[in-house]
Amino acid sequence: MIELYYWTTPNGHKITIFLEEVGLPYTIIPVNIGAGDQFKPEFLKISPNNRIPAIIDHEPATGDGPISVFESGAILLYLAEKTGKLLPDNLRDRVEVLQWLFWQMAGLGPMAGQNHHFSQYAPEKIPYAINRYVNETGRLYAVLNKRLADREFIAGNYYSIADIASYPWIVPHERQGQKLEDFPNLKRWFETIQARPATIRAYEKAEAFKNQASNDDRSRELLFNQSASTVNTKQ
Repeated sequence: MIELYYWTTPNGHKITIFLEEVGLPYTIIPVNIGAGDQFKPEFLKISPNNRIPAIIDHEPATGDGPISVFESGAILLYLAEKTGKLLPDNLRDRVEVLQWLFWQMAGLGPMAGQNHHFSQYAPEKIPYAINRYVNETGRLYAVLNKRLADREFIAGNYYSIADIASYPWIVPHERQGQKLEDFPNLKRWFETIQARPATIRAYEKAEAFKNQASNDDRSRELLFNQSASTVNTKQ
């Protein structure tokens, strides 16, 4: 059984999509990041960066007790290796998947995240910051659009954890100042994944937690005003 420490963010959706896709049994433990659940000692033991998602695998292949994993990319890689699914064994194909997984982790996620922050949440609207991240998000969309011009999925003609990692960060494209019509190959790929039964089930799971989300001053303080002192005091 997999315990999934989860909230309804793009990184959280990655893991529910994977688990629904492969049919691995799991239970969701909600971590309400707007309420400060990410700072609870029991969560910090498995996710010292106080970020979701994280998992505990109670039945690892080694059979020597539970294993915890934090960081969504590491979780996807761990689960793909555990199940033998959505990550090819062939060296060349595996490299294709892994380089695009890291592309998402290092590029698409962080840049789109800053886009969200400065355009949606920042108390002061700074045109330079908004333009910087909207444009960089668009550049990354264009990279993905070009990549998908001659293949069905990101790493080739097989669905993989590279697709699962990127898809949730494209879902809020309108909030990111992007139009999928400007990226026809990306749009085709997006609609293909959107229609997969596992994706539908994963986003249906998220609906149960949406009414618990908050956007008040306290939640914004918890989400956007952390520093080194936060780590020292919370942990």
